Amino acid sequence: MALDPAVVELLARTAALAPTGPLSAAEMRAAFAAEWQRPRELEPVGSVTDHEVRGPGGPIRTRVYLPETDQPVPAFLWIHGGGWTLGAVEENEVASRAVCNAARVAVVAMDYRLAPEHPYPAAPEDCYAVLEWLAAGGAGPLVDPSRPVVGGESAGGNLSTVVALMSRDRGGPELAGQVLICPVFGHPDDGYESYRSCAEGYGMSAGAMRFFFDQYVGDPAQLDEPYLLPLRAKDLSGLPRALVLTAEYDVLRDEGEEFARRLVAAGTRVELSRYKGQIHGFYGLYTDLPASPRSHAHVAEFLRTVRGG
Repeated sequence: MALDPAVVELLARTAALAPTGPLSAAEMRAAFAAEWQRPRELEPVGSVTDHEVRGPGGPIRTRVYLPETDQPVPAFLWIHGGGWTLGAVEENEVASRAVCNAARVAVVAMDYRLAPEHPYPAAPEDCYAVLEWLAAGGAGPLVDPSRPVVGGESAGGNLSTVVALMSRDRGGPELAGQVLICPVFGHPDDGYESYRSCAEGYGMSAGAMRFFFDQYVGDPAQLDEPYLLPLRAKDLSGLPRALVLTAEYDVLRDEGEEFARRLVAAGTRVELSRYKGQIHGFYGLYTDLPASPRSHAHVAEFLRTVRGG
């Protein structure tokens, strides 16, 4: 399928604002924030509260979105993207509010330490600390701490499955599901066709992914660790049911779809959907795209059903 006309318009707009030379991590953060800090109409929810969770490297800022409720609702732990280098809870404000209301869940959105200042494994350890806090009832009496779902976009999708692996391996909290949107599960040198066909011109580039890996990975030997790249795992059994959404024009498309097949082979129930005509970021970053609210409804439907088995 051809690019969605709305994506074509978005790419033209963002290309006109693109920098002409290489950027540092700090400069990339500022450019990235400019997209999600644009004025947006935010859907009202029952309440929004910020918490500081005790983490291995210090306090972890965590935001809880609740629907209108006087009874406990299920929890959805949300991990933002940004190549482990960029982003914050505000990046997905639109999506978090939409899913909170549509699925009637508590969306627990978290920050984590960013690379290069804090390379791997700082981010997954922070994410696991917030999962333990959530499972212990830290989010309050209106958030059901049992069997949360974990999810994220891009690097957040990577970290979501890493958290599921850590919880399985450490005997940690039981998860009801995982939501993996345009996730990072392989490396640019792994030879995926999408890295060739979508290398440039579709927002997220092959070069940008190499930059992010350079920030996040201190030792190339770490690339063989499943907690960094879950496709390196020899055993994917015992992981929770998954929803995997990929974008047709995304360098990460093929590795996300390969991982979905690997999960199925390991005995996990998986729903895989490729969003035709879309690019990386269609879910949480580029929320003006018509596909964005459709993907929010898709995730909400998964969340409504997953706790039932």
